[in-house]
Amino acid sequence: MNADLNVFLAGQVKHRQLLVWRVGALVAFFGAVVISMASHGGAVSANSTHRPHIVRLAISGIIKNDVSQTVRALKQAQDASDVTGLLLVVDSPGGGVTGGERLHEAVKRFAAVKPVVVSMGDMGASAAYMLSVPAQHIVALPSTLTGSIGVLFQRPDVSAGLGRLGIGVDAITSGAMKDQTDPTSALTPEGRQMLQGLVNDLFGQFVSMVAEGRHLTEEKVRSLADGRAYTGRQAIALGLVDELGDEDAARLWLRKQLKIGNASYPVVPLIPEHSRYWYQWPGKKALLKGLLGGTFSSVIDREGLDGAVAILQL
Repeated sequence: MNADLNVFLAGQVKHRQLLVWRVGALVAFFGAVVISMASHGGAVSANSTHRPHIVRLAISGIIKNDVSQTVRALKQAQDASDVTGLLLVVDSPGGGVTGGERLHEAVKRFAAVKPVVVSMGDMGASAAYMLSVPAQHIVALPSTLTGSIGVLFQRPDVSAGLGRLGIGVDAITSGAMKDQTDPTSALTPEGRQMLQGLVNDLFGQFVSMVAEGRHLTEEKVRSLADGRAYTGRQAIALGLVDELGDEDAARLWLRKQLKIGNASYPVVPLIPEHSRYWYQWPGKKALLKGLLGGTFSSVIDREGLDGAVAILQL
């Protein structure tokens, strides 16, 4: 009896030891993965190749307002002696005005010292067009949707619905305009005028960026800037893009500017794809949209966007 008990207890101890080793191995594995991702999460080192090369930056999906990593990467590449130019590959309907503006300024600073070419895919609209205009050359496909120069500020109003539920919200404010961005308060005519003023000012900034980058008058840009999108074929006739073609055409233009005859001249990703963390998995949103359906798709796409946006809504 005692022998059987001892065997049982010994087996339990070994089982627990094995479990501890397995858990420890898993913790060590995931720790190594996180450390590896963190170590590769930033921009490519300024001297990563030690030989002249072009950097390639892909901007895709909704542009969020926090673009600090990309801005830092562009500044690093701008200052790197072995980086000779920037290939900016854009496939985005736009996004936050603040994010678009920050990227616009980063691309503008880069373009002041080194050539920049943009290659647009399916879309390069609104904030995505905003960040593209400082480039010396913009290439789009004939079917690319671009332009959509404009600003949108959506202000939900749930006050009427709350009233029907018998719920009232009293706002104690320091000024009449303080609660006019609060969805639980009714929008007053004065509040609407104030918010329209914000949109108008942001729109004016957008127009100025396009006019400067595309060498057009502000009057010409405003005549095109009622929020509509243009195909690449329409945009080239309007002066919004320079050439119809794909990424290969953009690369060819950049090589000509740099007087590079070798088609195998290195093109290095500015921010490696493996810098994504697991929770940034690109398929995450597609999965959620498939599960929740089209009703919530725009909400998922605009996750993390606050304030005014410059986005092409399809």
